[in-house]
Amino acid sequence: MMKVPELSNQTGLTDQQAAQQLLQDGPNEVPLAKFNFWQAVAKRLWEPSAWILEAALILEIILGKEIQAGFILLMLLFAAIDGAIQAGRANHVLQSLSQKLSPIVAVKRSDKWRQFAAKTLVVGDLISLKRGDIVPADGEILNAQLSLNESSITGESAPVTADVGQTIYAGTEVLNGTALVRVTKTGAASRSGKTVNLINQSGAPGHLQKLLGQVIRYLAMLDTILAVILIIASLIRQENIIGMLPFLAMLFIATIPIAMPSSFAVANSVEAKVLSHQQVLVSDLTGIQEAANLNILLVDKTGTITADQPTVVNFQTLTDHFTTAALTQLATSATDQHNLSVVDQAILAYAAQSNSSPLATQQFTPFNPSNGYSSAVVQFNNAELKIKLGSYSHLLAVATNKDTITPGLNFSSGHSVALMVNQALVGVFFLADQPRADSAASLAAIQQRGVKVIMLTGDNHKTATAIAQQIGLTGEVVAYDQLTTQTDLTHLAGIANVVPENKLTITKRLQDAGYIVGVTGDGVNDAPALKQADVGIAMANAVDLAKRSARMILLTPGLSSITKILDSGHRVYQRMMTWTITKLSRTAELTLLLTIGYLAWHFIPLSLNAMILVAILNDCVTLVLGTDNTTISDHPENWNLAKLSRTAIIYAGSWTLVGFLFLAELNQLGLSVGEISTALYCYLIFSAMLTILMTRTQHPFWRSRPSRAVLIAIGLNCLLTIILAIAGWGIAAISWQLVSLIIILTLFVAVMITGWQSWQRRGN
Repeated sequence: MMKVPELSNQTGLTDQQAAQQLLQDGPNEVPLAKFNFWQAVAKRLWEPSAWILEAALILEIILGKEIQAGFILLMLLFAAIDGAIQAGRANHVLQSLSQKLSPIVAVKRSDKWRQFAAKTLVVGDLISLKRGDIVPADGEILNAQLSLNESSITGESAPVTADVGQTIYAGTEVLNGTALVRVTKTGAASRSGKTVNLINQSGAPGHLQKLLGQVIRYLAMLDTILAVILIIASLIRQENIIGMLPFLAMLFIATIPIAMPSSFAVANSVEAKVLSHQQVLVSDLTGIQEAANLNILLVDKTGTITADQPTVVNFQTLTDHFTTAALTQLATSATDQHNLSVVDQAILAYAAQSNSSPLATQQFTPFNPSNGYSSAVVQFNNAELKIKLGSYSHLLAVATNKDTITPGLNFSSGHSVALMVNQALVGVFFLADQPRADSAASLAAIQQRGVKVIMLTGDNHKTATAIAQQIGLTGEVVAYDQLTTQTDLTHLAGIANVVPENKLTITKRLQDAGYIVGVTGDGVNDAPALKQADVGIAMANAVDLAKRSARMILLTPGLSSITKILDSGHRVYQRMMTWTITKLSRTAELTLLLTIGYLAWHFIPLSLNAMILVAILNDCVTLVLGTDNTTISDHPENWNLAKLSRTAIIYAGSWTLVGFLFLAELNQLGLSVGEISTALYCYLIFSAMLTILMTRTQHPFWRSRPSRAVLIAIGLNCLLTIILAIAGWGIAAISWQLVSLIIILTLFVAVMITGWQSWQRRGN
């Protein structure tokens, strides 16, 4: 059991005490569960696609066909072991990324408030928690109530109020309030048994997974139809149906994309690692592929477009009872010294110019969005003063002197912060926050990719319009309350007077209209919109709750990293489109040739061994497509199954027609069934490899170089196919002259298809 060092409510540990405690108890984290390779293999041996293979394996053993049974076992183990390897790689990438994203906590050590990573917390530390924080360790509240979301440990989403003296638990979320907390348990000893892990490894399926799910269903339907045709034909001809069952099982296996989960794991984890080197952390892998389709980006102004470093440009007094210096000092006394906001920092910096410093507070209540101000009680000139610092509109509404305040204050400069003393409004600070130096260029680069950018801000219409013009956004700026159901949001440059809950409404409205929406945010109230967005992006300065809600977390300020996210999305999209078109075309080619061959010549023109080889070798290339070279497009992609199907039909139709003519010629030459099977096997492999090379680029395939991994996989597949065919290992041997003829034939067809597609593109 952890020993808790002695400390008073307001005193933290010294650096030496913390170091000793850290050495004794270890970091405030629980090592993530290690990936178990053999468990992953076993899991893949017990799933529907594996069951079909296992049934075929048992059937071959019963029929006494040991060689065929051996091939099926090889394919079964290949799918399971390879899937486990790729899952392990993806798990390693996500775990390495999660280590980079440790929440930062305000900790008092050696009488100074400093920022530390949550994993360095120890028992006895004094920490300050505020709205939007994730509780980093179990602890006891010392001085104020907190409203918490404890759903992570209780499963109940209703807010819970924790009073002074009550224990709060690691992993819960601070919904409201600010309090000092003494850490009582860390790491494995905490109730949750873990520190907060912001990497979510099980995001909902994205548009691409849904699309490929449709592809699988269509392929399964095609297989079912062809299987019924084959069975009916076999019954009519009174042929042996039992002997056909292993073949039918393999027909489904060759069609079902066993390697699809592994392909996704490779494609997404490769890009997640690339983005991590570019200072972008990926918390949900589906966010990468959604980025390829992103066509609207909702961008926060403060802290995203602007530097979020407002400065006081003017202070206007509204009373003759206090000097400006006195009012400035009183204002600093209502700032949160434990967790300085950017407004607090601006006011303190302004006060420092006149050497003003905060007074000792008898009572302090941090800023609360529900009432719009922070408050403090101080002694000033032998009198007790109640100070409030916050929203001008909120404080004006309750001010006792509101009727005497001079109208016409100039709020055009930007943000205003009012100061109230004993219910009288006594002064207003005017703050301005300028756009970051790189905002205009970053937004221009995003818009050049075909992504519409809309600025969202709580500022008034005049300020929002000025900022939009400075950063080069085109269109009108409209106040949120002026929006109607007829307003076309995509024509706007920005929306002003937006309160946090409006962001979620705007996001849903655009999604309902069919747009793929990205949202940037940094505050606790941005979390719902970040979670709802197709691509939620938490900024570098975001609170923990916003980071946990987003799919992407930027580690550098500003928007320049968003183009890197778009690039990664396009790379994943192109690689998976290559996979999809190739899978559709080669599956249709295989199933149609086998069905037509059986109906025309009364035998299945591909042996079971050859079919297993086709499935394994095709999947070998599929698995490395996630590393392929790509060309970044400058417009959002479109998950259009009809368009993909039309492209696949061109390839499948061409290869099937030539393949049928080729089979007919082989029958005319009097080749044996085994030789025809081997020749068709070579034709299927060479045509599949060429289809991959053709579908991965819109240029002639000989002008676009694949990645080294793809090139090696294709080369080894072709080399192995040639060796097996000529040597007759596991399949019937054929002459090298016939193999050469097949190579020439497939190359000729590939060049013809490429030429026809180029002509079609020029015509359009």
